[in-house]
Amino acid sequence: MDVSSSRTRAYALRATVSAAALVCCAVLAAGCSGPSAQAGRDAPATTRAGAAMAAGDLQAQYQRVIKEVLPSVVQIQASHDLGSGVVYDDRGHIVTNAHVVGTEKTFQVTTANDEDPLTASLVYSYPEQDLAVIKLDRVPDGLKPAAFGNSEKVEVGHIVLAMGSPLGLSSSVTEGIVSATGRTVSEGSEGGGTGATIANMVQTSAAINPGNSGGALVNLDGQVVGIPTLAAADPGLGSAAPGIGFAIPVSMVRTVADQIIRNGKVVDSGRAALDITARTVVDDSYRPAGVAVVSVRGGGAADRAGLRPGDIITRLGGRPVTTITSLAEALAAARPGARTPVRYVRDGSEETAEVTLGEQ
Repeated sequence: MDVSSSRTRAYALRATVSAAALVCCAVLAAGCSGPSAQAGRDAPATTRAGAAMAAGDLQAQYQRVIKEVLPSVVQIQASHDLGSGVVYDDRGHIVTNAHVVGTEKTFQVTTANDEDPLTASLVYSYPEQDLAVIKLDRVPDGLKPAAFGNSEKVEVGHIVLAMGSPLGLSSSVTEGIVSATGRTVSEGSEGGGTGATIANMVQTSAAINPGNSGGALVNLDGQVVGIPTLAAADPGLGSAAPGIGFAIPVSMVRTVADQIIRNGKVVDSGRAALDITARTVVDDSYRPAGVAVVSVRGGGAADRAGLRPGDIITRLGGRPVTTITSLAEALAAARPGARTPVRYVRDGSEETAEVTLGEQ
């Protein structure tokens, strides 16, 4: 977190006040006392009325957004897992998380306006970004696609609503703010996660619980600004950390979903790669100390830069690399085609190679 501080300087002012000035001040004070006192008596009532009006306006805005967007948020039931999804277009495409669909191909989908489930089939799952698209086998009348917003306009402090089916409670809504943007988050592979490392995620205080995954994070303009994906875990407690959830930004959602719908798969991931397989290595104290290259894809980014099996990568660009996760996070922050220095250890000597990153 960035913490800014400011200093305030106090200046001492000296003034000589004449008797005439004191009299003048007394007259001014007396002249203002009547109206000021009256205004002071009225201020609390006015303030209360204004606050009540503002609260009423905000509540009406919440209700308008919920009424507008909730019909576009569905519940997705796989054979063993349950999650949420967002209606993407009027042809029955629904975008959700890859970890919601898992390895399955068919699903039961329940809309907010109809308790009778519809059947749907998988179009394509992209675990690297934890996104997937499924398609209803039959498009019901009145199916309403959601409106999708602009990631560049998402700012810290914006009020947002998370809509989905947490713990199987369909059509649930929670409220919070955008707590941060630009987070790079690594998703665990245990518990059904894909193990993906995802950049530029939106952090929110809106509650995100199991079943919310794949639903909608919505601004007060009724636009989807992200897909709620996971909650932060508290290492000390081994459970979810309250008030810290993450959503995939709408820009990435649209990029991936549009490619899947158009091509049946993702053809341009926008994700940088070294084109290696690797593993974490530890030092003599059993602390993570780097990433050992296990294999190098011929003609790939690492191969062209001269990296080879046995090299231990310790830094990519300006970021230290101690584990597979830290390497994934460094790559998630980079772009394919970027020329990046990679520091590595070979036969006990530290070397640096300039690598033109590939694409996943």
